[in-house]
Amino acid sequence: MDATTARKAPDEQAPVPRFVVGSTMRHVLVMTGTGTAGLIAIFIVDLISLLYISWLKDPSMTAGVGLATVMMFFTISINVGLMIPIGAMVSRALGARKREEARRLATSGSILMAIVATLVSLIVLPLLPLILHLLGAPEKAYQVAYSFLWICLPTNVLMAFGMAFSTILRAAGDAKRSMYATLSVAAVTIVLDPILIFGLGLNSDGAAMTINISRIAYLYIAYRFVTRNHGLLERPSIPSLRADARPFFAIAIPAILTNIAAPVANFFFTSVMSRFGDQAIAASAIIDRVTPVAFGGLFALAGAIGPVLGQNWGAQRYDRMRQVLKDSLTFTVIYVGCVWLVLFLVRTPLTQAFSAQGLTAELVEFFCELSGLIWFFIGLVFVANASFNNLGFPLFSTFFNWGRATLGMIPFAYYGAQIGGPKGALLGIGVGSIAFGIAAIFTAFWTIRRLERQAKTSL
Repeated sequence: MDATTARKAPDEQAPVPRFVVGSTMRHVLVMTGTGTAGLIAIFIVDLISLLYISWLKDPSMTAGVGLATVMMFFTISINVGLMIPIGAMVSRALGARKREEARRLATSGSILMAIVATLVSLIVLPLLPLILHLLGAPEKAYQVAYSFLWICLPTNVLMAFGMAFSTILRAAGDAKRSMYATLSVAAVTIVLDPILIFGLGLNSDGAAMTINISRIAYLYIAYRFVTRNHGLLERPSIPSLRADARPFFAIAIPAILTNIAAPVANFFFTSVMSRFGDQAIAASAIIDRVTPVAFGGLFALAGAIGPVLGQNWGAQRYDRMRQVLKDSLTFTVIYVGCVWLVLFLVRTPLTQAFSAQGLTAELVEFFCELSGLIWFFIGLVFVANASFNNLGFPLFSTFFNWGRATLGMIPFAYYGAQIGGPKGALLGIGVGSIAFGIAAIFTAFWTIRRLERQAKTSL
């Protein structure tokens, strides 16, 4: 099908899009709940993998896996940025009842995402020695991280396809099957990690190999759901790819720039922590794995509200769009408060589970005591960014994420470390997030008012 002819009038016979009717809070909770289940399952197995590595009682190996995670966070963040235009364009087309256009956009977006993911791996792999040295990796930790990444990064393209298909499912409102695809990663990891790490004695390389196998399972299951249950892929064509590349990258480039702010900030923070030795790096690695498990609901919320906003924008339901943001704020307040309490109560057992001692234990416990302050305001930025990316204001998302990651973090973490050591660096992250979180959410409501005014003046 020609890319131009696919852009036709709404199909009045198409079913009413799921998110333009019913309770917005229910849509937010269902999409967030299923997304949280899938994400936390992945994050938990990542946490368990690091737990297994920590049982080898080699802080350098734990530190090495932690450094590898920083680099993988960077590549996955680019993938997440590439998911955003797929979700935004497909959900908006479905909301406007243009199913053929949605199929074309889903196909083109998936292929474009895979191409970029492949290029990222080809660029990053030769630069690993430079990157790991900039992170301040000690010799043994460097060897662990280098080997781990050479095993994992070549399969980034498989992960990209899986994430693209999962995004298409969510854009169609099929949160349940998207969750099932994501859970496949957890299932594979739970079975294979102990076999490869301990049974075959492959240590950290075994954990990396498990990641590759889980990515294959994720891709296969997500593809089957998209094609068999929704028929939202079609035979790709060069004209469609060319036509769709421009709107795709118009959203993707700002979204990628937005998303890589977090790994760049994490890169800086890890380099600060590396000044305090292997125990501080190991603590940072544990915190990096605990954080997404604990606050996975906020990550899921940011992905969940995009399709809901997109479909309602396609249907021009601006009142429902505002309500989605209000519901998201309510969820953020309750969720962060509950998680903060749990982390505070389990802070000591958590350090004992990882056999953390000395400075490592002190830093992990301090993070648990401080986590709510940090993540409430980061959660506000997440919600606002989801709104910006799906409603045609991706540059706002770029501004707030980079603002928080630079002005809101670097000086606070740096001078906090100078004054209070690694604990001061952690405290600095929380303090620096406050202004950007508040400003971002107010701007998100303003963008919806602006879209509504534009729609009224165009009538």
